[in-house]
Amino acid sequence: MSLALVNFLPDDTTVPFIKARLAAFGFSALMLVASIAAFFAMGLNFGIDFTGGVTLEVRTEEQIDAERIDEMRTLLNGLGFGAVELQGLSELTEGSDCFGDHCALIRVQPQEGEGIEAEEAQQAANLAVQAALTEQYPGIEFRSINVLGPKVSGELVQAGVTSIVVALVLMLIYIWFRFEWQYSVGAVLALVHDVIITIGMFAVTQLEFNLSTIAAILTIVGYSMNDTVVVYDRIREKLRKFKKESLAEVLNRAINKTLSRTILTSVTTLVALISLWVLGGAALQGFAFAMIFGVVIGTYSSIFIAAPLLLVTQVKRESAES
Repeated sequence: MSLALVNFLPDDTTVPFIKARLAAFGFSALMLVASIAAFFAMGLNFGIDFTGGVTLEVRTEEQIDAERIDEMRTLLNGLGFGAVELQGLSELTEGSDCFGDHCALIRVQPQEGEGIEAEEAQQAANLAVQAALTEQYPGIEFRSINVLGPKVSGELVQAGVTSIVVALVLMLIYIWFRFEWQYSVGAVLALVHDVIITIGMFAVTQLEFNLSTIAAILTIVGYSMNDTVVVYDRIREKLRKFKKESLAEVLNRAINKTLSRTILTSVTTLVALISLWVLGGAALQGFAFAMIFGVVIGTYSSIFIAAPLLLVTQVKRESAES
C-alpha cells in the first residue's frame, strides 16, 4: 500500500520563464528605483530600537477612544518633552501584554544631550510621563516600559546594517565555493534585489522598522538563498545531462523541474506566516508582514532573477562537470 502524498502540482511543466526574463528584469528595475526613491523621499519609520526615547504600553479602567487619545496627547505634550505619539491598541489580541480597547501605546521622542546626560534625560521623561498619567488616571497600569538612549540606539543601527552586509558577503563566498563565480553573482544580486525592495516596502507603508525587522530581513536572505541554491543545483544537474540543448533551454527545464517544490514550500511557509500576522498581535505584525512580503519576493527572484542572470554571466558548462 502506497503512502505517498498526492501530487498537487505536476513536475513536468514547460512554462517559458526564460522568455519572460526581459520583462522580469524591467519590472525589477522599476521596483528597485521606486524603492530607493521611497527610501530617500519618505524615509523609514524607525522604532525606539533605532531612535531612542521612551515607549510605554498602558491600560486604563476607562475605554481609550479617539477623544481619550486626544486628551492624553494634550496632557503629555504639555510636559515639555517634545512631541508625544499615542496609538490605541484595540487591535491587540488576548494573550498580549495589553489587549482590548482600554490600552494605548505611548512614544516619547529622544531627549537632547550626550552620554550620561542623555540617559538621565530619558529616565526623567519616563518618570514624568508615568507621574502625569497616574495623577490624571487613577488605576492606570503600565504593562510595558522601554527606555533607550541615543548612544545605544546608534550602536543598534550600526549593528543591524553590519549584520545584513556580512550576511550578503558570506552568502557570496558560500555560493562561489559551492558553484562558480557566475552563480555567486546571480545569487547575491538576487539577494540585494530582495533586501532593497523589502526596505522600500517599509518606506512606502511606514510600518515600524526595528530590530525584529532586521531579523526578518536576515531570515528573508536565508530563505531566498535556500530557494536559489535548490534551483542552481538542478541547473548544474541539467547542464551535465542535456549537453546539446542551449543554455536558455536548460535553465528553463531546471526551473520547471523545481517549480512544484518551490510553490509548495512557499505556500506552506505563507500559511504559517499569515497565521502569525493575524493572531500574533501588534508586536509581531511587522515581523510577520515583512516575512510574508519577503517570501513572495524571494520566490520571485529565485525564478526570474537568479536563474536568468546565468545567461548574462554566461555560466560555463565545464563548471558543471567539475
